[in-house]
Amino acid sequence: MFYIANGGLWMILLIVFAETGLFAGFFLPGDSLLFVSGIYSSNLANEFYKSIGIPALQNEWLDLFMLVALISFAGVIGNTIGYWFGRRIGPAMFRWKDNFFFKKHYLEQAHEFYDKHGGGAIVFARFLPIVRTFAPIIAGIVGMDKKKFAFYNIVGSIAWVLSMILGGHFLQIWVKNQFGFELKDHLEVIIIVIVLVTTAPVLWKLITGSKKRKDSAGN
Repeated sequence: MFYIANGGLWMILLIVFAETGLFAGFFLPGDSLLFVSGIYSSNLANEFYKSIGIPALQNEWLDLFMLVALISFAGVIGNTIGYWFGRRIGPAMFRWKDNFFFKKHYLEQAHEFYDKHGGGAIVFARFLPIVRTFAPIIAGIVGMDKKKFAFYNIVGSIAWVLSMILGGHFLQIWVKNQFGFELKDHLEVIIIVIVLVTTAPVLWKLITGSKKRKDSAGN
């Protein structure tokens, strides 16, 4: 809610771009931000209409379409930047030292994920925090075909943004109709649940991966 209240739609576009294209953006709250954006879809769409000088359309579906299209485009551009970054200097990243903005084991985790799922990793990674930041970089490092990457990039971005935006928008309507209260009044709980659900697979991978490395070292 902080990002929406203080930066609005443009802040959301910037965060989605950074999280999906800049390795320093792995800590940004993409999933929860998109879900909350779905709850405030009309407000955000109206902000866009106002910025380009047209009156609010007052149409639920057009508002959702505009929001999904804009954020998906930011995600596509972000991943494209990450891909070209990987093609240019990605291999050297495996020799970088860890710092606040870069953790080598995140890069290795994304590499394992890519090896396991191939081109589909670009789509699947959209739904996994941290992995989605490094997956396009890995695609660039391994020299994935440009057209193939572009296809999975577009599909993955639309699928991720569409599911999160519509999930937030229609859950808000359903909860209000069924229980008579607004999700807007309970955002903290919603965000905590989303963060736990989306980060659980990543945390599990890190824990089990660390355990395997220790066992290997012990043997």
